[in-house]
Amino acid sequence: MLTSLLVLSFLIFFHELGHFLAARFFGVKVEVFSIGFGKKILKRRFGDTEYCLSAIPLGGYVQMKGQDDTNPSNTSVDTDSFGGKTPLQRIAILFAGPFANFVLAFLLYLAIASLGVLKLAPEIGGVGENSAAVSAGLLEKDRILAINGTPIRSWDEIKPIITQTQGAVELLVGRENGSLLLTLTPKLSQSQTIFGEAIQERLIGISPSGETVTLYFKGVEGVEYAWHETVRAATLIVQSLQKMIEGVISPKEMGGVISIVQITSSAADAGIVALFMLTALISVNLGVINLFPIPALDGGHIMFNLYEMIMRKPPNEAVYAKMTYAGWGLLLSLMAFTIVNDILRLSGAYQ
Repeated sequence: MLTSLLVLSFLIFFHELGHFLAARFFGVKVEVFSIGFGKKILKRRFGDTEYCLSAIPLGGYVQMKGQDDTNPSNTSVDTDSFGGKTPLQRIAILFAGPFANFVLAFLLYLAIASLGVLKLAPEIGGVGENSAAVSAGLLEKDRILAINGTPIRSWDEIKPIITQTQGAVELLVGRENGSLLLTLTPKLSQSQTIFGEAIQERLIGISPSGETVTLYFKGVEGVEYAWHETVRAATLIVQSLQKMIEGVISPKEMGGVISIVQITSSAADAGIVALFMLTALISVNLGVINLFPIPALDGGHIMFNLYEMIMRKPPNEAVYAKMTYAGWGLLLSLMAFTIVNDILRLSGAYQ
């Protein structure tokens, strides 16, 4: 429980720090920097800013002069206020929060790269009947060393090469104390996406043995790994939301703060790498979701400022206020829905 709260607080702090640094860079006065919402438990003032820890650790905020989501009509056009800056500067301040989450995820993946990533070894555990693999003579316990000259270090490197290659593929296989070169042509077979959708793919018909290997990525390779994982996590989150809208994924799969606490606690028990991996994924999640064009989120505010840039005038004050309150209503409803989902899932109602 404590680990989960520390992780959430750290992610929120990093997000709000992005807003804070960007605001100060553009000369905007920051009145409050809070971790959590509600009643302020601890507070201390340094310069113009009051730093505080609030009672409800489910978020946080940076209250800048001339910007108040709880009272959208509370605006200011003073030179040191948020409203006194150009729309482009405001967009930069708003984007800085999600961007900080992406940077944090990248740094965590960079740390994971050097600590070691546990992956399935490219060792065959089973060969399918009437498959290309059995026709080529692949056997259980064979180890895939290379495909078409590309070295293979983990199981998840096999499929992308197989599915993207046209025609036959050349496999360098380790067997007992030697190696042999085999050529086979993948067959178009029924498969599934990670979302359970049926698709046709080029497959060779093998499954992993379950043996694991720890891979280390140093230098440029580590940077490439961190970048790839950050982009992959962001893409997966967007795709998951898209599949939920399409009805492929049930809304019952949505988790809230209870799920985050439960999963984070389990990850902490599994070790530092698992905890870093989960923290990076949650950080990317926060960054992506905050960019959604929902009023009250960073993406909603960016949308309003883009409108001002295009139309050369700010949005109607009454419309802006109503949309902001509607955005808060939607967010609170989603939060309540995910908490109910978590409770039903824990109680076994979804089984």
